[in-house]
Amino acid sequence: MEEKKQPQGVCESCVFYDYDEDWDSYVCCMNLDQDEMASFLSGNTKTCPYYRFYDEYKSVQKQI
Repeated sequence: MEEKKQPQGVCESCVFYDYDEDWDSYVCCMNLDQDEMASFLSGNTKTCPYYRFYDEYKSVQKQI
């Protein structure tokens, strides 16, 4: 069975996507400047330039 690659920009699999207790939801923790945030919220960007796939198994391998 061939494994499908996830499209870049899926927030749920990003390193910077984290739970914020104050907002009681998941948010992007990447600090965007005003122009980047406006472009992102308006939908002008097709993919997030800061997206990095979070691979928890990779971090576990480094601990061994």
